[in-house]
This record gives sequence, structure tokens and C-alpha cells, in this order.
Amino acid sequence: MLDALSAPLLAARTAELDAAARVTYRLEQTFRYTYDAPVDDLRHRLVVMPPARHGDVHRRLATLTVSGVPARRHRRTDRRDRWGNETTDVHAPRVTDHVEFRLAAVLERVVGSGAVELPWARLRDTRLLSATPLTTADAAVVELAESLRRPENPLETAERVCSAVHAAFTYRNGTTTTRTTAAEALAGGVGVCQDYAHVMIAVMRHLGIPTRYVSGHLIGQGGTHAWVDVVVPGNLADGRLGAVAVAFDPCNDKRAGAGHLTVAVGRDYADVAPTSGSFSGPGVRGTLSSTRDLGVVSLSV
Repeated sequence: MLDALSAPLLAARTAELDAAARVTYRLEQTFRYTYDAPVDDLRHRLVVMPPARHGDVHRRLATLTVSGVPARRHRRTDRRDRWGNETTDVHAPRVTDHVEFRLAAVLERVVGSGAVELPWARLRDTRLLSATPLTTADAAVVELAESLRRPENPLETAERVCSAVHAAFTYRNGTTTTRTTAAEALAGGVGVCQDYAHVMIAVMRHLGIPTRYVSGHLIGQGGTHAWVDVVVPGNLADGRLGAVAVAFDPCNDKRAGAGHLTVAVGRDYADVAPTSGSFSGPGVRGTLSSTRDLGVVSLSV
């Protein structure tokens, strides 16, 4: 697996990925904050580390490094949040001019090695059934939800909602922000993957189906991607009846496939923002630059 960190990337198409029995991916990502003067009391939170396992995707190698601040001058805490996401908190008393976070990871999808299993209680989890500030349904969202209500199973409903949300939008960068609500995005009819996900979540929760926001990566897309997990009853690997998460990508009007790699889940974007933080320095401006390189190292049928 160490070879995967330096191996050339393959030009794999989506159909090839979905048909493969085993796929190895390499993910490299950086976030660099540059300041025009020294800053104090930097506190930063990162949600960028893929889980050790998410369904049939396994994390084989991963490192997250911090540069720009000497190791002895910052404190780092790696932990899991209430959703099980792997997070990193960094505190530095002083940063001279920049700080950079760099992730390198090798992931492997082994088809058939398991679904995304959840406790049965997730089917009744009020956090996945209740509106949040970003997913509160207004009259237009309720009207869309009611027009899609049918006496069918949750996955059939999810298919209908996924397609309807996709049809309601035109994808366009720069028209919304991370603070744009589902109601605002639907009213505007334009947005990015986060907006599609928030509207689908708002509709599904209004219909009484537990749904969660997913932050991750999509092969072929330049930045972080967002989609939705629909939580439904399902058979677990040990034969018990439990809950499973089935992923839908309303931005692309399909179920998530082998090109999707999950990083974190939550109620909405606010739970899983990849990078966020604060610092002290009146009048100091900070500039964020980021890179992401994701590709396939190997695949086998």
C-alpha cells in the first residue's frame, strides 16, 4: 500500500469503477491559511480524515500533518465527534505568517465487504428527522415534499425526491454560500452540491424519513462534494435486522457509486465543514488556498 502514495493515477471512467470488484484510491488535500501579520490564539477544526471503514471502503493508510507552526508550539487533538467522524483540533498560541494542513490517504473499495450499517435507533433518531437552521422547510419545500408523497417504501421515495431535487436546480458556482438555507436555495433555483443535498434532506425529513448530510469526494470533481444518506431498515452482516444508510447524489441524480468517497456525516453542512476556525488579530486578514488531488491507483474486475 505504500507504493500507492507514489504510483501514477489511472484514467478510470465511472462505468469501470462501478464494475470493478476492488478499487484503490489516493487522496491528497491541503488547506493553507496565509496571514498578512502575526496572529494569536489560532484554534482550528478539521474534518478531512476519511473513516477507517465506511461500508465497503477501507482506509489503508493516512497521515495529516501541520506545518507553519513548530510542533512544540501547537497542540493537536485527534478525536471522534458524536457522529463518529474523525476530527482534528489544532491550537497554536501564535502563528507568524501561515499554517498549512496536509492530508495524504490511500483508500480501498472491496465490493461486497459490507453495507453501511447503523444502530436500529438511527431509524428513530430525532437528529435525522428534525429540521436544522440550514434544512428548515418553508411553504415551497413543503409543497415539493407533498407532491412527491406516495405510499411506497423509503428507497422508492428517495429515488423520486432525488430526481425532483435535481430537476429543480441549475448547477452554478458562486450563487450561494455555506450559510444558504434549503428554502433560499430552492427559491433561487441555482446552487452547488451542498444546496441540492440540503433541499433533499429538508424534503425527506418532512416526509418522516431519516436522512443525513454526507461530505466527501467525487472522482472527476475538483473539490469536496456533498450528497445524502437515507437511513432505512436492512439486514446486517450478522443476520439481525437493523438500519443501513443508502447514499443518493441529487446533484447528479443517481445513487452514489464507486466514484464517491465518504469523509463525514451529520445533520447538515455545519456539522461537517472540512475546515473552520478562529484567531485573534485585530485588522489581520487571512487568505485560504486549497488543493485536492484524487484518483484511482489500481482496479480489478
